[in-house]
Amino acid sequence: MPEPALGARVRIGYGLGSFATGTFGTVPGLLLLYYLTDILGVAAGVAGLLVFLPKAWDVLLNPWIGSLSDRTEHRWGPRRPWMLLGALTMPLCFAAMFAAPDLGTGPAAAYVALLFLLTATGYACFQVPYVALPAELTDDPDERARIMSWRVAFLGTAILLSGAVAPLLAGATDDERGTPGGYRLMGVVVGALLCAGMLAAFAATAGARGVLRTTSEGGLPAQLRAARTNRPFLWLLSAFVVQAAATGLMLAGTQYFATYILGRPSATTLLFACLIVPSLLAMPLWLATGRRTGKRTAAIAASCCFLAGAVVAALARHVPSGAVYGAVALAGIGYAGMQMLPMAMLGDAIAADAYTSGRRRAGLFTGLWTAGETLGLALGPGLFGLVLTLGGFVSSDADHRVHQPGSALTAIVMGFGALPACLLLLSLPLLGRYRLSESELIRLRDAAGTDPSVSTVEQL
Repeated sequence: MPEPALGARVRIGYGLGSFATGTFGTVPGLLLLYYLTDILGVAAGVAGLLVFLPKAWDVLLNPWIGSLSDRTEHRWGPRRPWMLLGALTMPLCFAAMFAAPDLGTGPAAAYVALLFLLTATGYACFQVPYVALPAELTDDPDERARIMSWRVAFLGTAILLSGAVAPLLAGATDDERGTPGGYRLMGVVVGALLCAGMLAAFAATAGARGVLRTTSEGGLPAQLRAARTNRPFLWLLSAFVVQAAATGLMLAGTQYFATYILGRPSATTLLFACLIVPSLLAMPLWLATGRRTGKRTAAIAASCCFLAGAVVAALARHVPSGAVYGAVALAGIGYAGMQMLPMAMLGDAIAADAYTSGRRRAGLFTGLWTAGETLGLALGPGLFGLVLTLGGFVSSDADHRVHQPGSALTAIVMGFGALPACLLLLSLPLLGRYRLSESELIRLRDAAGTDPSVSTVEQL
């Protein structure tokens, strides 16, 4: 029999953690590349590399932290001590990251890269166990979807608030692109929001007892070998990484798009409102669609919505600005499903592994998942920096404006719309290979009580 539904305190409390994950996923992706090229004067190609490398470190770090959390024995549970560690370290590093000293372009760039590395490390300590929790809190696929709906609701709110407010705090107006002092203020305020969201999730999930009573598996290499046998997880992860890269591209290009294509640096706020408000409204739609047609079918439909919006955005220099904002709104509708549904499908894939193996490997799977997400989101700014370099984009510091050549403007539009559309097309066949249906998951759950070896996720 499935366990009773989780209480509102656990659902809402867990969702509050997305104020941290949504904010951190948004602000560096939105402003860090721009901070390096247009405030500190770092060349676009170098800036893209500096944004990518610390995130690439997380690709190695996250599975290791996941493995450690799987093997952690603590009265708080295996996940929450790591969540607290991240909550106490990461916000301080984040605030310091946007307070680069005036030591010249090279030292300032090195300082930002080092602080970004430390920030990403602290964030991994929170994010990996945080993402692992739903698979262990309930054995009901629908309940996991409800948990994810709360998470995505808070995620969307965090993205809207941070994406709209952070540029304003940094000093971005119709006439200004931002100031060093404004970025310092933004770092402190956003760091406080990060800390509040992390601590809220840590406190609200206290006392929640998971339904999966499994044992951890020793050794990271052994667990990585085990992960390769979970075919639904691997196909889902592959699709999610590609889609994260598309999201990262569009996110990194938003401030450039507002400044150089729309001619209004402050339009970043409106672009984010067009993206996130429809996504919040669309979440119940995607939840209902997932229940009616299955999560995979709904996830493909959501991806197609985002794809259509990106295609129109690629035509931004040839269509009215109203059409551009409408395209971003359409992408926002798809974005809600692209976030909520794969996360619920991840919980299903992890639960299926636990049913068939009898081992606690949620941390390992979520470590690989967050590593893939981190890689995708890091590839976005890196690719955008490369596109800017190929387009001849001219970097500048906060006190000087420069005229961008037409090729640079074309590069901005390509990075903001055309490349994300291509990546979405690539992700669709990968997503289609995920074949763990809700009925199959329930069958595995029911069989686990009598004969856990009756089926394996490797066959799906």
